[in-house]
Amino acid sequence: MSETTASAAQAVSAAHEPGRGRSRSRRAEISLRALQIALALFYGLASALPKLIAHPSAADSFDRIGWGHPGMYTIGALELAGAVALVIPLLAPVAAMALSGLMVGAFIVQLTVFDGQNAATPLILLVPLALIAWARRHRVADLARLVLRRA
Repeated sequence: MSETTASAAQAVSAAHEPGRGRSRSRRAEISLRALQIALALFYGLASALPKLIAHPSAADSFDRIGWGHPGMYTIGALELAGAVALVIPLLAPVAAMALSGLMVGAFIVQLTVFDGQNAATPLILLVPLALIAWARRHRVADLARLVLRRA
């Protein structure tokens, strides 16, 4: 039996064990997955899409920052990649950490360039991203093993 099959079999048997503790764990897992999907939709549709289609509001903001269209497309592509990676179980913690880094940068830009206007938004988004990164941290070791095996 492969590692993946063994892990899946253990997860299925653990999910079917009776007891209130297991059902709470399952609910937490479902809630965390729903949070990942909601954030992925937010980053993909509400954040990356306007940048990638050069919506005037996004273009004006990046012109004001001084990064222009290249910076706008780069940030949009990074956000879209993060959104996709959030829904891939093996990549979710790395995506959450990477998007957290983008949010720290966005917070700094909001404070320095836009005089604090909308500075709370990146900080608010940091909370669920940190939760995902922490809750899925065991996946980082799985990803490292997979990468090292392929190298």
